[in-house]
Amino acid sequence: MLKNHIMNVNSLIEQFRKKPKCFFILTNSRALGPDKAINLIVEICANLKSAAKAADSAEFTVVLRGDSTLRGHFPEEVDAVVSVLGHIDATIICPFFLQGGRFTIGDVHYVAESDRLVPAGDTEFAKDSAFGYKSSNLREWVEEKTKGRIASSNVASVSIDLVRNGGPDAVCEYLCNLEKGATCIVNAASERDMAVFGYGMMLAELQGKSFLCRTAASFVSARIGLRSRPPVSPKDLSVHKDKAGGLIIVGSYVPKTTKQVDELKAQMGNALKWIEISVDNVALKSPAEREQEINLAAELADMFLRSPMDTVIMTSRQLIVGRTPSESLEINFKVSSALVEIVRRIATRPRYILAKGGITSSDIATKALEAKRAKVVGQALAGVPLWELGPESRHPGVPYIVFP
Repeated sequence: MLKNHIMNVNSLIEQFRKKPKCFFILTNSRALGPDKAINLIVEICANLKSAAKAADSAEFTVVLRGDSTLRGHFPEEVDAVVSVLGHIDATIICPFFLQGGRFTIGDVHYVAESDRLVPAGDTEFAKDSAFGYKSSNLREWVEEKTKGRIASSNVASVSIDLVRNGGPDAVCEYLCNLEKGATCIVNAASERDMAVFGYGMMLAELQGKSFLCRTAASFVSARIGLRSRPPVSPKDLSVHKDKAGGLIIVGSYVPKTTKQVDELKAQMGNALKWIEISVDNVALKSPAEREQEINLAAELADMFLRSPMDTVIMTSRQLIVGRTPSESLEINFKVSSALVEIVRRIATRPRYILAKGGITSSDIATKALEAKRAKVVGQALAGVPLWELGPESRHPGVPYIVFP
C-alpha cells in the first residue's frame, strides 16, 4: 500500500517490477471536492501509465476500491481514469462486501441491519450530506449519479443466476459480449459468487478485454485469489499490556458508528479513557478555540496512554452539515485535520492504533503518522484490515487497525 503523495513514476516502476498480484494506492479522494479528486486520479493514472511502460508491464487493471462503494465521486473518478488510460470495454460496479453486510440481489443493493436486509437507498448512508443518493436499484443508481447520461435501461447486469448456474465461462461470455464502453453491475450474495465472477472476468481479460472496476473489498480479494485466513491475534503481534495504552480514534459520524461506540462503552466501561472532541469547536468556532480543543485532547491522551490506559479519542456525535455538499466536505476536512493534529502532538508511542472510518483511517496513517508505505499483514477481525506501517512512519512496528 502506497501513500498517494509519493506516487511518482519511480515509486510505481519499483512496484511494477516486483510483479505483485496487486498493490494499493491510498488516495482518500472521498475527503476531496470533485475537482481535486479528478485531478488526483488523473495524476495517478498518468504516472501509472508511464511506470507500466517503463517497467515493461503494459497490462494492468484499475480498481477504484472503497469501503462505502456507493458514496464517492462517481462517475467523476471513472471518467478521470478513462481520460488518461483510454476507453475500456466496460466499467464494472460491484459493491458486494460480505463482512460489511452489503449484498446485491435482483440488481438491488442491500445493507444488513440486525436480521433484516434494508435497501441501500433507505439507509443512513444514502443520506450522506456530500454523496447522498435515493436509488437502491444499482441500474437506477447509475442513472441518478450520472444525471441521466447513462440510462438505467442501458446498464448491463450479471445476475446471481448466471453466476451460479453458468459459472466462470458464462460470466466470461457475458462480459465479452457487452457493448464497448458499457456499464455493468454485479449481483452477489456470497463470497463464492464473487470468486466465480472474478474468475470469469479474468478469463475475459485473457481474451483481450479491458475493465475498469468500482468495487468494495470483497471483489479485490476474489480478483487476486486471496484466500481467507484466521484473524491475527495480539499474541501473534507480541502486543503486551505492560506497555503504553492503545489509541482508538473515532471520526466517522454515521449513526452506525455511534451505535458501535455505545456498545464499546457498555462492554468496556471504565476500562477505557474517553476524550470527546467538540465538532463545533474545531470546525465552526474561532482558531483560538479550535487550538484549545486540540491541545487539551493531545495532553489528556498523552497522560492516559502513559498511565497505561487504552484511550478513545472521538468526535462529538451530533451531526453538523453545511448548506451545500462542498460546505459539508469542508466541515469534514476541519474535523479530520483536527484529529490529525491531535495524534501528531501525542508523544507517547501507543501499544496499538485503531482508526474508525475511511477518511479518518487514511488521514491518521498518512498525515498524523507520516506513513508512506504499509503492508497489509492480515485481519484483526473479518473485514477489519491490520497494517504494518513502513519504517519511515512515526511509530514503525505499532499495529495499525483500520475499522471500516
